[in-house]
Formats: sequence, structure tokens, C-alpha cells
Amino acid sequence: MVAGNAVTVLLGVPSPGTPASGRHLGTAAVVASGPDDVIVVGHQSRTDCAGWGGLLSRAARARGVEGVVVDGAARDLAEAEQVGFPVWALIGTPVTARTRTSELSWNEPVDVAGCRVEPGDLVIADRGGVAFIPVARAEEVISTAEGIAATEAAMAEAIEQGQPVTEVMGKTYEELTSR
Repeated sequence: MVAGNAVTVLLGVPSPGTPASGRHLGTAAVVASGPDDVIVVGHQSRTDCAGWGGLLSRAARARGVEGVVVDGAARDLAEAEQVGFPVWALIGTPVTARTRTSELSWNEPVDVAGCRVEPGDLVIADRGGVAFIPVARAEEVISTAEGIAATEAAMAEAIEQGQPVTEVMGKTYEELTSR
């Protein structure tokens, strides 16, 4: 699991006649990031080319970045795993970003699967998925989540002690998320 503050990168189709920035996509965000940061790449759910790759993973790990979330494809996932850098992406691909996508902006709001992510928002990711929490609501959401986790832990213990799951997961369980 990783948790940290969002540092965002917006990718898009290169515009003809628009000069290149002179740097590779994502590099400015990597250089500006460090421990307690998660890079979030708004790649518009594209799977035809990568929005992140192995050298970026190595550089981000070297800076202490917690991980990256890519709304689209990423390259070199085995390399990221080898160096111990967590990557969440829709799919892996061998297709590079070169000439196929470019960085439009960084540290500006991005859209990830229909969710607006602002720089500084809290990002929590594990094997179950990714959550984005607006910084203004972080304390409230974390408090609610902690309460739900404590209740579910007690329910799990009751099941382990032999209580029927039909009793343990009665009406109370359905009300957990209505807080």
C-alpha cells in the first residue's frame, strides 16, 4: 500500500506545430516530487501507448516518491517491480510515448477515470485499487474509514469465533458506508 499527496501530470495527443517542451513527459513532476508524494498521470485511459516507463520509475524511486498511478498504459512494469517502485496502470504495454503522446501540463488538475484529482489531494493505493481524497475532506474520510475498518475487524473476529456470517453481516454491515 502507498499513500501520499498527488503530484499530477496531464498527457495528451501532440498538437501539430506545437513546440516540444524539451524534456520527456513526467520528468518535471519526478524532479519536484519526493517522499509522501504519489505521481498521478492523467493519460485519458489510453492503452495505445505508455504514459510512464522504467526510467521514470527508477528516477521516482531514487527521489523517494511513494508510487505512480497512470490512467492508461505503462511500460516496463517488470523493471518497476525489480527496483521496488509501485505502479498502478490500466494495462502494461511495450509501446513508447514517443510521438504518440506529450505532456500538456503538470501540477494542474487531471481526470482519472472520471475522477478529478487536484495537486495535493490524498492518494491511497493498494492491490484492491486506488482512491483519491480531496485534501479538504481527508480528515473526515480517514476518520470514517478507520471506523469502518474497526467494525469489519470485529466482524472478522466474530466469524473466526464461529458466529454465522448471516448474523455477522446483517443489516449493520449494509449501513457501514452510509456514514
